[in-house]
Amino acid sequence: MPAALASKPEFARQERSVADSSFDVVSKVDHQEVDNALNQTVKELSTRYDFRGTGASIEWSGEEKIVLSAESEDRVKAALDVFKEKLIRRDISLKAFDAGEPQASGKVYKITGSLIQGISTENAKKIAKKIRDEGPKGVKAQIQGDELRVSSKKRDDLQAVIALLKGSDFDLALQFVNYR
Repeated sequence: MPAALASKPEFARQERSVADSSFDVVSKVDHQEVDNALNQTVKELSTRYDFRGTGASIEWSGEEKIVLSAESEDRVKAALDVFKEKLIRRDISLKAFDAGEPQASGKVYKITGSLIQGISTENAKKIAKKIRDEGPKGVKAQIQGDELRVSSKKRDDLQAVIALLKGSDFDLALQFVNYR
C-alpha cells in the first residue's frame, strides 16, 4: 500500500477488516415462533376428536416454561407430541425444548417443559475444543458470554468449521450468525 494511502484512516481500517472473517455460534430460540406453535397446538387440542373431554391444555408458565396438562397420562403425552410436531414445522429444533416426565397432580397429569437458550460455559469449551482439535489450522474460537466467536483469515476455513459443527452432536440447537 502506498504511504500516501496508508495515512488515511479509512484505507487502514478497510485493510484490517479484510484480514479476519468471523461468525458467532449461538443457541437462541425465536420466542414468537414458539408462541405460534403453542397457539396452533391449543387450536388442534380443542378441535381433535381424540382430545375431546380429556381436559388437554397447553399454556405458558412464565417467560421460558410451558405446561401441558390432561386427565390421563397418555393424553398429556399425545398433547406433547402434537406440540413437538408444531415446533418441527416451524423449524425449531427439539434440542431447544426440554420436556419433563408426566407428574400426577390430583386428577390431572402435567408435563412441564422449558426452552433452552444460550450456550453454557461447559458446552462452549467443548465446542471450542472440537474446533481446535478437528478444525482447520489458524481458526480461533473465543467464548463471549453465552455465545462463541469463531474467526479465521480464510472464509473457506470458516465454512469448514460450520460443516464440522453441523455434523457434531452437542445436545443443543446451534445457529451461526453474524457471518462477516
